[in-house]
Amino acid sequence: MEQPESWFAADYAEARAKFRAAAERAGAALAAYRNPDARQPDGDDLTTDIARLGPAPDRAAKVLIVSSGTHGVEGFCGSGCQIGMLETGAFGLLPDGCALLLVHALNPYGFAWLRRVTEDNIDLNRNNLDHGAGHPANPAYADIHAWLTPRDWHGPGRAEADAAIAAYIKEHGMFAFQEAVSGGQYDFPDGLFFGGRTLCWSARTWRAIVVDHCRGAERVAHLDFHTGLGDYGACEIISVEGAGAERARLWYGDEVKSPERNDSLSAVVTGSVENAFDGIARETEVTSVALEYGTQTLPEVLEALRADNWLHLYGDPESDEGRAIKRQIRDAFYGDTPEWKAMIWETADRVARQAAAGLAG
Repeated sequence: MEQPESWFAADYAEARAKFRAAAERAGAALAAYRNPDARQPDGDDLTTDIARLGPAPDRAAKVLIVSSGTHGVEGFCGSGCQIGMLETGAFGLLPDGCALLLVHALNPYGFAWLRRVTEDNIDLNRNNLDHGAGHPANPAYADIHAWLTPRDWHGPGRAEADAAIAAYIKEHGMFAFQEAVSGGQYDFPDGLFFGGRTLCWSARTWRAIVVDHCRGAERVAHLDFHTGLGDYGACEIISVEGAGAERARLWYGDEVKSPERNDSLSAVVTGSVENAFDGIARETEVTSVALEYGTQTLPEVLEALRADNWLHLYGDPESDEGRAIKRQIRDAFYGDTPEWKAMIWETADRVARQAAAGLAG
């Protein structure tokens, strides 16, 4: 019996090495995209790696894409599942004419530095939009930005900010606070869930990968791994409303939720990685979903993000406090226990099989 725990890693470097080794054993074609703007904490290169099995681009009528690390530190989850797919030969279940594309560490900086954001403090899942057309406003975030990012982390300024947040939640509710914080904002580069003002390196790389590997495909299925919302180890399949969501519900059943229908743990977001598929042929049928796995409570997760944001604005990541905050954010997005990993893999394996069946249908 396969042991899921062995597929997961302790850090980005180990995850990358395990992924590439598993891909080589599986006979996959490998490629790496080096981030020219950032490096690992030890100075080594940061790369987004891809492994492809099956027909080459232009010859694949169908493509199953599995991506990890959109939100950096969340990459532990998706990386382990991608390695599991390679080690168990799950690609053998794909229909004829279908390629499997595994995209490892879309945001390698965030993975390596234990951050949810890129080297530009950009949320990659809020960055994929037409920045030349202007940005959606988020006035609710503007109201709370100062409370989320107090410079005085240990004194009265932090206490006042925490009290203001508590009062906001009491008046508006926890989900309204979540929506204000996480929907995406484009006015505060030092803030949380900042969507950027131009496409960042990770977004440009992701779009190039999509165009290169989906050209000529008639049908594309996409699974993007995320963590941080929901009960410990549980999975919610999230789809943006539209034709793709209708297919997702046929393929995956009642587990599919939609922020637009108000039945999802996630708030409505702008600029998600799904938008990269706008760059391929209009006639290509795309079914893209996020697999969202629970770790800690929402207040704990949001507090870890606040702490990490403060650390990189005003603190010292190499201090004792900095290392404690890094443990805090890692724990908020990675359930580093055998039980959690087994739960993650069980769902991921099933959903990948459902995606393959959906592509075949």
